Formats: sequence, C-alpha cells, structure tokens
Amino acid sequence: MRATLDLAEYFLEAVDNAAIASAKWRGKGEKNAADAAAVEAMRKTFDKVPFDGRVAIGEGERDEAPMLFIGEKLGNMVGIDGALKIDIAVDPLECTNNCADNKPNSIAVLAAAPRGTLLHAPDCYMDKIAAGPELSGHVSLDGGVAYNIEQAADVLDKPTSEIKIVALDRKRHSDLFKQINETGAQLHLMDDGDVSAAIWAARSSGPYDMLMGIGAAPEGVITAAALRGIGGVFEGRLVFRSDEEEKRAEKMVDDDLERLWDAKDLCKSDDAVFAASGVCDGYLPGVIFEEDQIQTFSELIDVKSGNVSRYDKVHPL
Repeated sequence: MRATLDLAEYFLEAVDNAAIASAKWRGKGEKNAADAAAVEAMRKTFDKVPFDGRVAIGEGERDEAPMLFIGEKLGNMVGIDGALKIDIAVDPLECTNNCADNKPNSIAVLAAAPRGTLLHAPDCYMDKIAAGPELSGHVSLDGGVAYNIEQAADVLDKPTSEIKIVALDRKRHSDLFKQINETGAQLHLMDDGDVSAAIWAARSSGPYDMLMGIGAAPEGVITAAALRGIGGVFEGRLVFRSDEEEKRAEKMVDDDLERLWDAKDLCKSDDAVFAASGVCDGYLPGVIFEEDQIQTFSELIDVKSGNVSRYDKVHPL
C-alpha cells in the first residue's frame, strides 16, 4: 500500500481549493487576505481527509498571516490506531505578493510523506541549486558559480552564453549576479517563486538550465520532494539572518547547521508526493473564473514512480 498516493485525490483537492480561494484576491493588493483565504480553504479540506496528519512545515510566520502551524494536527483520524500517519510540508499560497499584484507564478503547493521523513526545516533562508537530471553529479553548491556554469555548458553541449540561470531578484544576490554575468551566461530574474523556478530548471523542456541563489528553507523541502520525483538535482545549505534564527535552527536540525542537504536528505521517503495548483499563470496556468464554473490546473508528482500527472478540473458553481 502506498500511503501518500492513496490520499493523492485529497491533496489535489486541498491545493485546488486553496488556489481558488486565493485567486479571488488576485490584483487587490491584499497579500495577507489572499494567504488567509488559502489557509482556511486548505484547512477545511484537510479536516475531512482519512489520515492522522501533521504539519511538518507550515507557512505564515514570515508573512505574519494566519498559518497552518508546525505541529498542527490534520485529518479526521488523528490518534486512531491504524490510521495513516502523514507529514505535510505546505505553503497554501506561495508568492503572496505576486497574487496581490496579479503577477505570474503564485501557486498553492504541498508535499506529503510518511511521518518523520520530511526535514523539520527552520524558518530561515537556504542557499539552493536546482537543475535537471542531466546535471546530476556534475553541479553542486560546493562547486561554485563559475564551475557549475562551466559544467552545465559541457554536459548540455551548449556555449556558456546559452546557459540560462534563474534567480530571485534580491539585493542579497548582488555578488551572485556579478559572478554569473562574468561567465557570460544568461541571468533571468524572478520577483518571487523559487519552487516554480526550480521545477522549471529541472525539466529539459523548461526555460532555464539551473536555479541558483538564496530562498526560504521551508520551500526548499517542498522543492526537494518535487525534484526527487522529476529526477533533478537539488541541494541546499541553511543561511541565517540573525543569532536568534541560528539558535532556533540548532534545536530543529540537531546542530547540523553547515550541512549540505540534498533532495534525499530533505525528503527521505520514496513514498512521497508533491501537489501544486496554479493561482496566477506561471509553470501552471492560473485559476479561470467563468460565469457558471471555475477551472483549475494542478500537478501531482509521485516520487516513487516518477510519474507526473496534470489535471485540468472544472468546478461547477
């Protein structure tokens, strides 16, 4: 029996409902209201799921919005003997700002795996690299920017000028941008959404060859589940903005603060799934509201089989 796959329809329903709820706030400049709507919709969905669920990675602490908090119990079989014990890493609305401004790449997203197999990631930053399976064993955070770009050009049989690197448009990346530009590779900037960017980078049909740079650590765990299924490269190393963050992290990752985490460290089980639903157009199309129906576009990645399934669902009004 595949515990998480057996529950896949509920996980897809959860991300679809969250996407619909938050999409009603697109372009209204109210990121917290959009996030709160997504959280409430997802929580209501989880209330009816037949499992003993737990939030391993929640959202909202950075955004000061309502959250599915770490340790929160989910499902209608909590504490029942024989119930499937599942951990959830969740971001009911990734890219809250983009939803508020009706910009691309907002998604409702989660990863699910058996109890204890998702890293209990601290709410700090993570330096990340993501790429497709062709670059497995060839690129690494330990290699450095110029080395990784040179490796990508060699393995993908392209000139360096055609290697496409995507990164979040942040001041903290000024040195990274300089190093990328010095190689002659193409730098593509995104306002938000490094989960989407990493998935794009991991797919041979995607617009990018690699993701580089610092993003949120909890989203790194969600991304790791997706890339385990796709077969891509993902590595991360924690980055701290304060002594308080570092002390908190010490308790959560057993003092292993400088470790280089790969996808299998962050998501330890093959019995895991990644589910996402588009809010605004991006790697998935956004929610479409029509007079008598709502249309959603979602994706399920099964880590064990590597199957990637797309769903175009109509929700009658």
